[in-house]
Amino acid sequence: MLKTRIITALVLLAVLLPILFLLPAVYIGAFFLVALLAAAWEWSCLLAPEARRAAWLYAFFCLTIILFLLGMQNTAWQFSLLISAVLFWFFIAPFLLAKGMNLSLQKLRPFYAVLGLIVLPATWFALAFLRELGLVFLLSSMALVWVADIGAYFVGKAFGKRKLAIQISPGKSVEGAIGGLVLCYVYALLCVMYLPFESTLFGAWAIRFGWVPMFLMVTLLCAFSIFGDLFESQLKRLAGVKDSSNLLPGHGGVLDRVDALIPTMPIAALLAGLV
Repeated sequence: MLKTRIITALVLLAVLLPILFLLPAVYIGAFFLVALLAAAWEWSCLLAPEARRAAWLYAFFCLTIILFLLGMQNTAWQFSLLISAVLFWFFIAPFLLAKGMNLSLQKLRPFYAVLGLIVLPATWFALAFLRELGLVFLLSSMALVWVADIGAYFVGKAFGKRKLAIQISPGKSVEGAIGGLVLCYVYALLCVMYLPFESTLFGAWAIRFGWVPMFLMVTLLCAFSIFGDLFESQLKRLAGVKDSSNLLPGHGGVLDRVDALIPTMPIAALLAGLV
């Protein structure tokens, strides 16, 4: 399993790194689009495992929404999509997570189907917007999610005792979440100290609003990266599967890899818009 994970990761890096550093920005947009369409296909398969053909149609609907909003060239519509996604993560997702496994996927299937057509396109537009602000701006924002995950994993392994959401994800602990948050603080501080202020979200916030608001922003993004992970775990458990798919050997599905980015990137894009 470890060998397979490493090989898959190396292949992805071999594809992603040239796109990031050698090709125009449009190519990274295309890469993100393919990834999110794959995530949309997996999302549909979780909702209706027996309807694999419908999953392709669902991914096509997701593509249609993105292309339509791009073609309209109306930033107000794109902004409305981002706002809709962020409002869901702030006001509805916590309620659903609090329900644990006391939900009926069959009854909520129409809701989740509509939801995916909002949060997945919103994630793509958020990533595209952050890329417009600069490659470092994009990567440093995405890296916060990975830092939170790494910190939570190692601190949770070493000190985790109190379960964060035992019904949804038994492996996650309160201590791990705190460890991930602390590591995110360190990461954001290093970004502010060693990178140009305008090149990262953290530096831009620190120079515009001050250190305390910047650290509060990091807290917010870290918390919602956990929300995204837990939300996908809850959806998988309701669907009765371990992974969203087997598209990435050794890693599960694309949705398994981007779940924490789905809430954090739209929020990060809106926060970046403030500065």
